[in-house]
Amino acid sequence: MPLNFKLLSALLITFSIQLTSFAQMREDLLKSKLDSAFSELFKADEPGGAILIQQGNKVLYENSFGLADLKTREKFTTKTVSNLGSISKTFVSYGILMLQDQQKLSTDDNLLKFFPDFKNKNIASKIKLRHVLTHSSGLPDLRHVDKDSIFYLTAKDEENFRPLKSADSLEFEPGTKFEYSNPAYNGLALVIEKTSGMKWQRFIGDHIFKPSGMKNSCITDGSYPEKNVAHGYILKDKVYTEYDYGECPTFAAAGNGGVWSSIEDLKKYITAINQCKFTNCSVIETSKTLYKPEQWNGKKPVYHTGTWFVHKGFYADTQTEENVDVIEHSGDQGGFKSHLIIIPEKNISIIWLTNNNKFITGHIRRILLKMNYIN
Repeated sequence: MPLNFKLLSALLITFSIQLTSFAQMREDLLKSKLDSAFSELFKADEPGGAILIQQGNKVLYENSFGLADLKTREKFTTKTVSNLGSISKTFVSYGILMLQDQQKLSTDDNLLKFFPDFKNKNIASKIKLRHVLTHSSGLPDLRHVDKDSIFYLTAKDEENFRPLKSADSLEFEPGTKFEYSNPAYNGLALVIEKTSGMKWQRFIGDHIFKPSGMKNSCITDGSYPEKNVAHGYILKDKVYTEYDYGECPTFAAAGNGGVWSSIEDLKKYITAINQCKFTNCSVIETSKTLYKPEQWNGKKPVYHTGTWFVHKGFYADTQTEENVDVIEHSGDQGGFKSHLIIIPEKNISIIWLTNNNKFITGHIRRILLKMNYIN
């Protein structure tokens, strides 16, 4: 073997070793910085949470902190099933899109088709499913949750959507502005039931959970899951107090926030989305694609696809330094908070769940930005 070839081979091997060593050092530093940040946010004897950051199939960070249940002292782990809040809406949306793919409905169908008992037929005929999916229906939230808080402690999807059917007017013309609506997704859950002929919880379980391998995930239909789940807490007078089913009005409704899952199962959810495991890739692509209605006159450009929020940076409403396209949805219900983030160009996905009423995306974003993971 010529000398110069041996030298080149040796140099390449040395460079490869150094590169591998540098990558490992960088990952170790990332873990150290994240552990340090979260050790200040979570205490061992208080409500906690779990976090996963992965790049492709490689786990960059995975850890859990604190307790899932203050009564039993059960620890919060990556297997702990926690309430997802509004991330639940992504499952409802996929249910609608899958039924459209099966030609059982169309997102251009109007609400009157599914709810002929709307008080104002003209209003219902103007609103299409795509408007409801994208929070641009204009339907006012006519629930009086503060006044009827006891009723809404146990009210399910039907009871939460029913007041909207009595609307005499719209807040704006459908497809012209964005106004986030929880009860609208209670209505979409009912559309799944009317179209599929089964409870929407079962439809999602059979058509998304099972093909994705999400064996520990479930969707409530009223009361709290009986076992093996976290409880949500809020800090009140310096003491953590339970705030979920039985304490938080509208918690019993499922279409807006009734999905329960774990870090491990949500990791499978992301894989299933990326690999089109539970539906056609064309449906997945639609779920990630923004469309701008012709009559749009909202203060901000369209940033909701009907399934996900899609925008530059980590937040839809706040500009930040990172110039990356982000696909995400967060959740906030009772004492639970959550966030699922996908950054396609960096092949990075982030999932976190907490039951101490803390939103921790900012801590993760700052560290990833400082360490050049999302620049």
